[in-house]
Amino acid sequence: MTLLAVERIKLFSTRSPWWCTLLALALPIGLASIIAANSNSDFPLTVSLTQTGYTFGLIVIMVLAALAITTEYRFGTIKSTFQAVPNRTAPLVAKAVVVTLLAGVVGEAAAFGALGISKLIKPDVALTLSSSTEWRNVAGVGLVYACGALLALGVGMLIRQTAGAVSILLVWALLAENLVTLIPKIGVKIQAWLPFHVADHFLNGGEPTPRGRDGGPAAVVYHLSPWGSLLYFAGVSLAVLIIGIVVTNKRDA
Repeated sequence: MTLLAVERIKLFSTRSPWWCTLLALALPIGLASIIAANSNSDFPLTVSLTQTGYTFGLIVIMVLAALAITTEYRFGTIKSTFQAVPNRTAPLVAKAVVVTLLAGVVGEAAAFGALGISKLIKPDVALTLSSSTEWRNVAGVGLVYACGALLALGVGMLIRQTAGAVSILLVWALLAENLVTLIPKIGVKIQAWLPFHVADHFLNGGEPTPRGRDGGPAAVVYHLSPWGSLLYFAGVSLAVLIIGIVVTNKRDA
């Protein structure tokens, strides 16, 4: 518990986590309000559509998670931590727990906030969570944010530099996974196993999302169920985190 308290204090001792948290809430909720305000009979508002901006919040949360570890290397506080706790795995796991919990809470707040503001703007539209798919569309956002934070922490442990870690996360999530479809014949097959597309599949049940439609003319055929997709994304994120912890234990601080 002491390590958890220490990591919580360290996380919120700088301004960047506060700004990232606010931005991760503002982007999905703001985009949902714009979509709701401009929806009509030709562009009907749905529960899934209110969550369109979740990707932007996810990117911000991953930046927050990467900063949580890379700023310690930048300012040298990681050395003091490892001197106080020789077992390096313990504080790293504590940091992962704190950041993951924060990411999950922010994800749920952003998702239900986006749904709530859409209801306020369009009270005549039925936006009730009446099916398991609709519950997954909304409540699942927090789970995806939590997994994304784990992945970003692992990347931060491996890279150590903020610019490098953030660049890798942004390029991979926003560009690389979509460009894979340009590979002839096998591009779409590969894309079905890429982590962020699999996360999309969990939230949307395989329905095309704006990012998926931009990926190319061919539809992606997923081989996992929505909940299997979440387990896959969580497994990839956990694997990257474990690799980061192992490498950190072997490197000089």
